[in-house]
Amino acid sequence: MAIMQINFYSKMLKKNTTILAILPVDKPDKKFQKDVDSENLKTLYLLHGYAGNYMDWLCGARIVELSMRYNVAVFLPSGENSFYLDDEEKEEYFGEFVGNEIIEFTRNVFPIPQKREKTFIGGLSMGGYGALRNGLKYNKNFAGIIALSSALIIHKIAGIPKDYRNAYASYNYYRRVFGDLNSLIGSDKDINALVTKLKQEKGSIPKIYMACGKDDFLVQENRDLFNFLKNEGIDVIYEEDEGGHDWDFWNKHIKKAFEWLNKLSN
Repeated sequence: MAIMQINFYSKMLKKNTTILAILPVDKPDKKFQKDVDSENLKTLYLLHGYAGNYMDWLCGARIVELSMRYNVAVFLPSGENSFYLDDEEKEEYFGEFVGNEIIEFTRNVFPIPQKREKTFIGGLSMGGYGALRNGLKYNKNFAGIIALSSALIIHKIAGIPKDYRNAYASYNYYRRVFGDLNSLIGSDKDINALVTKLKQEKGSIPKIYMACGKDDFLVQENRDLFNFLKNEGIDVIYEEDEGGHDWDFWNKHIKKAFEWLNKLSN
């Protein structure tokens, strides 16, 4: 197993950024070959939650063990508190970064599969939303999406007044991250709208694995999205289990997500 920290200049972010690469390269019975498309290797771009960084999944979950067991190259970027959306004012395009640029960069640097059917995006909380939004927006790059305890908050913040503040942030933050809050529903930041658009265009919609804890404060939003996706005929699995918005739940269900991913790409 190789764990590498890579610093590089991102054109989409207009600054140096850091990603962590977890590569299952040292199995005793195999060599890590340049021509990996003939092998069973998959690639997963895994996104952290609000107030986190590229180290979260490494420190909080058994991600190294899962990478080795299921032969998955895992890349962990930092999304700051961007919800993995494009900030037009700062010209920091986190959506484009995780949806396109990081894929191009890692494929050029590492001997990982070049094929869509071997490429996945996932995340937890803010990263779950980011995985859903960018997995759908950049659907030509991803065969599947893993979304754990997704922060599906746009219906709560759409149209909020300027004096709004909750336990996490204020109107100014939400306005900066999501843009015009009065135009949020139906935009490309709206998961439901992205699905509807892809269906109308007959685009390839990635398969989706969702999970949320019964005691999670986001559980109703996750139920609602699952019901919408199911009614739209999308290939989606939703698992609701005991637990809250914490690493106990995410550790359990990232393992199930790897099992799901493994079945998809074999």
